[in-house]
Amino acid sequence: MKIADIPADEQLRIGELHALHILDTLPEERFDRLTRLARRLFSVPVAVVSLVDSKRQWSKAHTGMDTCEMARDISFCGHAILRDEVMVVPDALEDVRFKDNPLVLGDPHIRFYAGCPIRGPRGYKLGTLCLIDSVPRRFDAEDRALLSDLARMVEQEMAAVHLATMDELTKLSNRRGFEALSQHAMTMCKRLGKPASLLYFDLDLFKQINDRFGHAEGDRALVGFSSILAASFRESDVIGRLGGDEFGVFLTNSAASETETVLAHLEQAVRDYNRINERGYDVLYSVGAIEYDPAAHDTIADLMNSADALMYRQKKRRREAP
Repeated sequence: MKIADIPADEQLRIGELHALHILDTLPEERFDRLTRLARRLFSVPVAVVSLVDSKRQWSKAHTGMDTCEMARDISFCGHAILRDEVMVVPDALEDVRFKDNPLVLGDPHIRFYAGCPIRGPRGYKLGTLCLIDSVPRRFDAEDRALLSDLARMVEQEMAAVHLATMDELTKLSNRRGFEALSQHAMTMCKRLGKPASLLYFDLDLFKQINDRFGHAEGDRALVGFSSILAASFRESDVIGRLGGDEFGVFLTNSAASETETVLAHLEQAVRDYNRINERGYDVLYSVGAIEYDPAAHDTIADLMNSADALMYRQKKRRREAP
């Protein structure tokens, strides 16, 4: 068995894959429909939309196969993303790269494979739309063209997911994207018995910035605060603009005591930003911080509501302060 080489653009490729926030998400009809279509058009038992992560291959959609994740070392798709065109393996037992591969010798007993690379919005090859059969097959030029066309449809859906869950101004997750990712992270923390916390931010006196300096300057303040958030938290944390001047951060594997430390660092980062900001105003915020309690919070919406209430209490105290 030959392990696939690592692409020359691997770091950037993995960066785009993770930036899409699509790994480990729930099944979606838009992708399932395309694997069903591919399976029917080519009369194969298995069709998969696969994504090649740093150490694993994970399937966003899989029709005809129960397994959704496997080691990258044994994946066929790891080889397919090294090419620009469709990769075809007519008979895996006759291919030196795969003849002793455990996926060939054991379940699902792959004999035929055809995979077309799928690219993300930035152009990096993130995975494949692939076809699998347990018997050898021929795959002609017309078949390759049709599989390529279907792969382009997958790319369009991935681009749509990216746009539908991203806030255009700040490039953070929008509310829809934040809730979906945070719900998944919260479920994982509950399953693994790990702590988690949510921070709910609202910019103070933001309306005054818009009224005094104009909405373009208000947008600049939002982008500035977003940049501070992105620089202050870990890549594993979920950061989103929830709407208007409200932001949320879901911290995985973080208890209340750790959250206090993180907030102290964030406060200093905002002070530093304001010190060099020569726009005539300071970026100020209120925040509600709450630790996830499985007994009290069934959904991410429950957690967000609790944090939102705490944030408004802090904002009210500041308004009432002399």
